[in-house]
Amino acid sequence: MSFKLVTVFGGSGFIGRHFVRRIAATGATVRIATRRPQGAKFLRPMGDVGQVVPMAVDIFDDRQVAEAVAGADAVVNLIGILAQSGKQRFDTVQGKAPGRIAAKSTAAGVKHFVQISAIGADAASKSRYAQTKAEGEAAVLAAFPKAVILRPSIVFGPEDQFFNRFAAMAQFSPFLPLIGGGTTKFQPVYVGDVADAIMAALRRHDAEGKVFELGGPHVYSFRQLMALTLDMIGRDRKLVSLPWSLASLQAAMLELLPGAPLTRDQVTLLRTDNVVHTGALTLGDLGIAATAAEVILPTYLDRFRVGGRFSAIRRAS
Repeated sequence: MSFKLVTVFGGSGFIGRHFVRRIAATGATVRIATRRPQGAKFLRPMGDVGQVVPMAVDIFDDRQVAEAVAGADAVVNLIGILAQSGKQRFDTVQGKAPGRIAAKSTAAGVKHFVQISAIGADAASKSRYAQTKAEGEAAVLAAFPKAVILRPSIVFGPEDQFFNRFAAMAQFSPFLPLIGGGTTKFQPVYVGDVADAIMAALRRHDAEGKVFELGGPHVYSFRQLMALTLDMIGRDRKLVSLPWSLASLQAAMLELLPGAPLTRDQVTLLRTDNVVHTGALTLGDLGIAATAAEVILPTYLDRFRVGGRFSAIRRAS
Protein backbone atom coordinates (compact mmCIF):
# COMPACT_ATOMS: atom_id res chain seq x y z
CA MET A 1 0.00 0.00 0.00
CA SER A 2 1.39 3.38 -0.99
CA PHE A 3 0.61 6.81 0.42
CA LYS A 4 0.83 10.19 -1.29
CA LEU A 5 0.58 12.37 1.82
CA VAL A 6 0.96 11.43 5.48
CA THR A 7 0.48 13.94 8.30
CA VAL A 8 2.44 13.24 11.48
CA PHE A 9 1.59 15.08 14.69
CA GLY A 10 4.63 15.17 16.96
CA GLY A 11 6.91 13.99 14.16
CA SER A 12 9.99 15.76 15.56
CA GLY A 13 9.91 13.74 18.77
CA PHE A 14 11.75 10.58 19.77
CA ILE A 15 9.50 8.06 18.01
CA GLY A 16 8.58 10.51 15.27
CA ARG A 17 12.04 10.89 13.76
CA HIS A 18 12.34 7.12 13.32
CA PHE A 19 8.90 6.81 11.75
CA VAL A 20 9.41 9.80 9.46
CA ARG A 21 12.57 8.23 8.06
CA ARG A 22 10.62 5.06 7.23
CA ILE A 23 7.55 6.66 5.71
CA ALA A 24 9.66 9.12 3.68
CA ALA A 25 11.55 6.18 2.20
CA THR A 26 8.28 5.03 0.58
CA GLY A 27 8.14 8.24 -1.45
CA ALA A 28 5.22 9.77 0.42
CA THR A 29 5.12 13.48 1.17
CA VAL A 30 5.34 13.86 4.94
CA ARG A 31 3.68 16.81 6.65
CA ILE A 32 5.06 17.38 10.16
CA ALA A 33 2.42 19.08 12.31
CA THR A 34 4.26 20.70 15.20
CA ARG A 35 4.19 23.68 17.52
CA ARG A 36 7.71 24.65 16.50
CA PRO A 37 8.43 23.96 12.81
CA GLN A 38 11.93 25.39 13.21
CA GLY A 39 12.71 22.51 15.53
CA ALA A 40 11.62 19.99 12.89
CA LYS A 41 13.95 21.15 10.13
CA PHE A 42 16.39 18.34 10.92
CA LEU A 43 13.82 15.93 9.45
CA ARG A 44 14.02 17.44 5.96
CA PRO A 45 17.12 15.49 4.85
CA MET A 46 15.19 12.26 5.48
CA GLY A 47 13.44 12.82 2.14
CA ASP A 48 13.99 14.52 -1.20
CA VAL A 49 13.76 18.30 -1.52
CA GLY A 50 10.28 19.39 -0.44
CA GLN A 51 9.20 15.89 0.59
CA VAL A 52 9.30 16.41 4.37
CA VAL A 53 7.41 19.61 5.25
CA PRO A 54 7.24 21.02 8.81
CA MET A 55 3.99 22.91 9.44
CA ALA A 56 3.09 25.13 12.40
CA VAL A 57 -0.01 23.69 14.06
CA ASP A 58 -1.70 24.47 17.37
CA ILE A 59 -3.48 21.25 18.34
CA PHE A 60 -5.98 23.30 20.34
CA ASP A 61 -7.10 25.15 17.19
CA ASP A 62 -9.72 23.30 15.10
CA ARG A 63 -8.94 25.27 11.96
CA GLN A 64 -5.22 24.61 12.10
CA VAL A 65 -5.76 20.91 12.80
CA ALA A 66 -8.15 20.70 9.82
CA GLU A 67 -5.55 22.36 7.58
CA ALA A 68 -2.89 19.92 8.78
CA VAL A 69 -4.89 16.82 7.81
CA ALA A 70 -6.43 18.19 4.60
CA GLY A 71 -5.60 15.94 1.64
CA ALA A 72 -3.78 13.34 3.74
CA ASP A 73 -4.12 9.62 3.07
CA ALA A 74 -3.02 8.79 6.60
CA VAL A 75 -2.57 10.56 9.93
CA VAL A 76 -0.35 9.48 12.81
CA ASN A 77 -0.64 11.11 16.24
CA LEU A 78 2.52 10.80 18.34
CA ILE A 79 1.85 13.72 20.68
CA GLY A 80 2.16 13.00 24.38
CA ILE A 81 3.71 14.45 27.54
CA LEU A 82 5.21 12.89 30.66
CA ALA A 83 4.77 15.99 32.80
CA GLN A 84 2.49 19.02 32.67
CA SER A 85 3.85 22.48 31.95
CA GLY A 86 2.09 25.71 30.99
CA LYS A 87 -0.58 25.02 28.36
CA GLN A 88 0.63 21.45 28.03
CA ARG A 89 -1.84 19.67 30.31
CA PHE A 90 -2.70 15.99 30.37
CA ASP A 91 -6.41 16.54 29.81
CA THR A 92 -5.95 18.78 26.77
CA VAL A 93 -2.89 17.20 25.11
CA GLN A 94 -3.63 13.54 25.77
CA GLY A 95 -7.32 13.51 26.62
CA LYS A 96 -8.97 15.91 24.16
CA ALA A 97 -6.52 16.66 21.33
CA PRO A 98 -6.44 13.08 19.93
CA GLY A 99 -10.21 13.15 19.46
CA ARG A 100 -10.03 16.55 17.77
CA ILE A 101 -7.35 15.29 15.37
CA ALA A 102 -9.31 12.10 14.65
CA ALA A 103 -12.56 14.00 14.05
CA LYS A 104 -10.91 16.42 11.63
CA SER A 105 -9.26 13.47 9.89
CA THR A 106 -12.61 11.76 9.41
CA ALA A 107 -14.12 14.97 8.04
CA ALA A 108 -11.19 15.30 5.63
CA GLY A 109 -11.66 11.78 4.27
CA VAL A 110 -8.44 10.38 5.72
CA LYS A 111 -8.31 6.60 5.22
CA HIS A 112 -5.85 5.53 7.91
CA PHE A 113 -5.22 6.76 11.45
CA VAL A 114 -2.72 5.56 14.06
CA GLN A 115 -2.79 6.76 17.66
CA ILE A 116 0.27 6.22 19.87
CA SER A 117 -0.87 5.61 23.43
CA ALA A 118 0.93 3.72 26.22
CA ILE A 119 0.74 0.45 28.11
CA GLY A 120 -1.13 1.25 31.31
CA ALA A 121 -3.69 3.49 29.64
CA ASP A 122 -6.65 3.05 31.99
CA ALA A 123 -9.56 5.33 32.81
CA ALA A 124 -9.61 3.83 36.32
CA SER A 125 -5.92 4.48 37.00
CA LYS A 126 -4.86 6.76 39.85
CA SER A 127 -2.34 8.35 37.49
CA ARG A 128 -3.65 11.27 35.46
CA TYR A 129 -1.18 10.39 32.70
CA ALA A 130 -2.69 6.91 32.34
CA GLN A 131 -6.26 8.22 32.66
CA THR A 132 -5.84 10.74 29.85
CA LYS A 133 -4.11 8.20 27.60
CA ALA A 134 -7.27 6.09 27.93
CA GLU A 135 -9.49 9.12 27.35
CA GLY A 136 -7.54 9.93 24.19
CA GLU A 137 -7.92 6.37 22.90
CA ALA A 138 -11.68 6.42 23.47
CA ALA A 139 -12.03 9.80 21.76
CA VAL A 140 -10.05 8.61 18.73
CA LEU A 141 -12.07 5.43 18.29
CA ALA A 142 -15.34 7.34 18.69
CA ALA A 143 -14.35 9.75 15.90
CA PHE A 144 -12.41 7.27 13.73
CA PRO A 145 -13.57 3.67 14.46
CA LYS A 146 -10.96 2.10 12.15
CA ALA A 147 -8.07 3.80 13.92
CA VAL A 148 -5.23 1.60 15.18
CA ILE A 149 -4.10 2.13 18.78
CA LEU A 150 -0.49 1.28 19.65
CA ARG A 151 0.51 1.07 23.32
CA PRO A 152 4.28 0.81 23.83
CA SER A 153 6.02 0.08 27.11
CA ILE A 154 9.15 2.13 27.87
CA VAL A 155 10.67 2.96 24.49
CA PHE A 156 14.45 2.78 24.20
CA GLY A 157 16.84 3.97 21.53
CA PRO A 158 19.62 6.52 20.95
CA GLU A 159 17.52 9.54 21.99
CA ASP A 160 15.57 7.95 24.85
CA GLN A 161 14.96 9.68 28.16
CA PHE A 162 15.24 6.54 30.28
CA PHE A 163 18.54 4.69 29.83
CA ASN A 164 20.36 7.86 28.80
CA ARG A 165 19.15 9.68 31.90
CA PHE A 166 20.22 7.02 34.38
CA ALA A 167 23.51 6.38 32.58
CA ALA A 168 24.28 10.10 32.78
CA MET A 169 23.34 10.11 36.47
CA ALA A 170 25.71 7.22 37.12
CA GLN A 171 28.63 9.28 35.81
CA PHE A 172 28.43 11.57 38.84
CA SER A 173 26.22 9.97 41.49
CA PRO A 174 27.52 7.22 43.81
CA PHE A 175 24.11 5.52 43.67
CA LEU A 176 21.00 5.06 41.55
CA PRO A 177 17.58 5.26 43.21
CA LEU A 178 15.15 2.34 43.16
CA ILE A 179 11.74 3.95 43.53
CA GLY A 180 9.48 1.72 45.61
CA GLY A 181 12.30 -0.78 45.98
CA GLY A 182 12.73 -1.31 42.25
CA THR A 183 10.17 -4.12 41.96
CA THR A 184 7.99 -2.55 39.25
CA LYS A 185 8.23 -4.54 36.01
CA PHE A 186 8.81 -3.15 32.52
CA GLN A 187 9.04 -4.57 29.01
CA PRO A 188 11.24 -2.07 27.11
CA VAL A 189 10.57 -1.88 23.37
CA TYR A 190 13.05 -0.66 20.75
CA VAL A 191 12.07 2.58 19.01
CA GLY A 192 12.81 1.03 15.63
CA ASP A 193 10.28 -1.71 16.35
CA VAL A 194 7.69 0.91 17.33
CA ALA A 195 8.31 2.79 14.07
CA ASP A 196 7.94 -0.49 12.16
CA ALA A 197 4.70 -1.15 14.05
CA ILE A 198 3.30 2.19 12.88
CA MET A 199 4.19 1.30 9.30
CA ALA A 200 2.48 -2.09 9.67
CA ALA A 201 -0.59 -0.52 11.28
CA LEU A 202 -0.95 1.80 8.29
CA ARG A 203 -0.58 -0.98 5.75
CA ARG A 204 -2.56 -3.86 7.25
CA HIS A 205 -6.33 -3.86 6.91
CA ASP A 206 -6.56 -6.58 9.58
CA ALA A 207 -5.17 -4.10 12.13
CA GLU A 208 -7.98 -1.56 11.71
CA GLY A 209 -9.91 -0.73 14.87
CA LYS A 210 -7.60 -2.81 17.06
CA VAL A 211 -5.34 -2.13 20.04
CA PHE A 212 -1.78 -3.50 20.13
CA GLU A 213 0.53 -3.55 23.15
CA LEU A 214 4.18 -3.19 22.20
CA GLY A 215 6.84 -4.71 24.41
CA GLY A 216 10.29 -6.17 23.92
CA PRO A 217 11.18 -9.86 24.24
CA HIS A 218 12.09 -9.64 27.94
CA VAL A 219 10.47 -8.38 31.15
CA TYR A 220 12.72 -6.69 33.73
CA SER A 221 12.22 -5.23 37.18
CA PHE A 222 13.29 -1.62 37.64
CA ARG A 223 16.23 -2.93 39.69
CA GLN A 224 17.28 -5.19 36.80
CA LEU A 225 17.11 -2.27 34.37
CA MET A 226 19.38 -0.19 36.59
CA ALA A 227 21.82 -3.10 36.88
CA LEU A 228 21.72 -3.55 33.10
CA THR A 229 22.48 0.13 32.58
CA LEU A 230 25.47 -0.02 34.92
CA ASP A 231 26.74 -3.15 33.21
CA MET A 232 26.53 -1.48 29.80
CA ILE A 233 28.58 1.52 30.91
CA GLY A 234 31.01 -0.43 33.11
CA ARG A 235 30.35 1.43 36.35
CA ASP A 236 29.82 0.19 39.91
CA ARG A 237 27.15 2.13 41.72
CA LYS A 238 24.99 1.28 44.70
CA LEU A 239 21.32 0.67 44.06
CA VAL A 240 19.46 2.38 46.90
CA SER A 241 15.79 1.68 47.62
CA LEU A 242 13.62 4.78 47.84
CA PRO A 243 10.31 4.19 49.68
CA TRP A 244 7.15 5.33 47.89
CA SER A 245 6.45 7.99 50.51
CA LEU A 246 9.91 9.53 50.20
CA ALA A 247 9.78 9.32 46.40
CA SER A 248 6.49 11.23 46.40
CA LEU A 249 7.94 13.86 48.73
CA GLN A 250 10.98 14.36 46.49
CA ALA A 251 8.78 14.42 43.39
CA ALA A 252 6.70 17.23 44.89
CA MET A 253 9.85 19.38 44.81
CA LEU A 254 11.40 18.06 41.60
CA GLU A 255 8.24 18.63 39.56
CA LEU A 256 8.67 22.37 40.14
CA LEU A 257 12.03 22.39 38.34
CA PRO A 258 12.43 23.04 34.60
CA GLY A 259 11.97 19.76 32.77
CA ALA A 260 10.34 18.16 35.84
CA PRO A 261 12.86 15.33 36.43
CA LEU A 262 10.25 13.47 38.50
CA THR A 263 6.59 14.16 39.31
CA ARG A 264 4.13 12.75 41.82
CA ASP A 265 2.01 11.46 38.96
CA GLN A 266 5.02 9.52 37.64
CA VAL A 267 5.58 8.00 41.06
CA THR A 268 1.93 6.92 41.08
CA LEU A 269 2.37 5.44 37.60
CA LEU A 270 5.43 3.49 38.77
CA ARG A 271 3.30 1.57 41.27
CA THR A 272 1.84 -0.45 38.39
CA ASP A 273 3.76 -2.92 36.20
CA ASN A 274 4.27 -1.72 32.63
CA VAL A 275 4.16 -4.98 30.67
CA VAL A 276 2.12 -6.47 27.84
CA HIS A 277 -1.08 -7.97 29.20
CA THR A 278 -1.92 -11.63 28.69
CA GLY A 279 -4.06 -12.05 25.58
CA ALA A 280 -3.18 -8.63 24.12
CA LEU A 281 -2.29 -8.21 20.45
CA THR A 282 1.46 -7.59 20.18
CA LEU A 283 4.33 -6.77 17.83
CA GLY A 284 4.19 -10.37 16.67
CA ASP A 285 0.63 -9.86 15.44
CA LEU A 286 1.96 -7.05 13.25
CA GLY A 287 4.66 -9.34 11.87
CA ILE A 288 7.50 -7.77 13.86
CA ALA A 289 10.13 -9.68 15.87
CA ALA A 290 10.92 -7.70 19.04
CA THR A 291 14.53 -6.54 19.47
CA ALA A 292 16.26 -7.20 22.79
CA ALA A 293 17.57 -4.24 24.77
CA GLU A 294 20.96 -5.96 25.18
CA VAL A 295 21.45 -5.77 21.41
CA ILE A 296 20.81 -2.03 21.07
CA LEU A 297 21.95 -0.45 24.35
CA PRO A 298 25.70 -0.88 23.67
CA THR A 299 25.34 1.13 20.45
CA TYR A 300 24.53 4.34 22.29
CA LEU A 301 25.31 3.94 25.99
CA ASP A 302 29.00 3.39 25.20
CA ARG A 303 29.55 7.15 25.43
CA PHE A 304 28.93 6.91 29.19
CA ARG A 305 31.70 4.37 29.77
CA VAL A 306 34.72 5.20 31.87
CA GLY A 307 37.23 6.63 29.44
CA GLY A 308 34.58 7.40 26.84
CA ARG A 309 33.07 5.74 23.79
CA PHE A 310 36.18 3.91 22.61
CA SER A 311 37.19 2.36 25.92
CA ALA A 312 36.64 -1.31 26.67
CA ILE A 313 33.64 -2.19 28.84
CA ARG A 314 34.79 -2.74 32.39
CA ARG A 315 33.50 -2.14 35.86
CA ALA A 316 34.85 1.01 37.49
CA SER A 317 34.14 3.14 40.48
